[in-house]
Amino acid sequence: MPFDLQPTLAGELVILRPLQEADWAELFAVASDPLIWELHPVRERYKEEVFREYFRGAMESGGAFAAIDRKTGRIIGSTRYHDYREAEREIEIGWTFLARAYWGGVYNGEMKRLLLRHAFQFVDRVLFVIGIHNFRSQRATEKLGGIRIGQRTDDTGRESYWYEIRVDQAPSTHSHS
Repeated sequence: MPFDLQPTLAGELVILRPLQEADWAELFAVASDPLIWELHPVRERYKEEVFREYFRGAMESGGAFAAIDRKTGRIIGSTRYHDYREAEREIEIGWTFLARAYWGGVYNGEMKRLLLRHAFQFVDRVLFVIGIHNFRSQRATEKLGGIRIGQRTDDTGRESYWYEIRVDQAPSTHSHS
């Protein structure tokens, strides 16, 4: 069975569905809050021209999701699968952001558990690449069981930590934390 990089995944709080071009305005309305990006390597993503590049990359990735609040039906953020390596049985999860009203762990935790549960049908290892100053994302990944396994500097000079979660260390897909 091939890895479907954009299924619709539903939890108690959130639905993850494939990101669509028609989501641009609603997603940018969420992303235009500068405080969302203050710890990210690309801190200017709240600006329309910078977010357009993020959105274009998300659409081209073939693995991006709109995160929908089940209660309101509104887009509250986005996340994506990236760099599926079938032979190595691994994939990355990242580029996640949420409206500040949804910070605090339960929404992000459910989103990541949904993505992990789906991914672990096809891979043995999920990687997270997180900016070295993005302490919120580092803590959130550690709460899910992510273990820091290394550090890298990309071709633009941005430094990141690598985290992994292996299928045999996968968190419960039902708890809210």
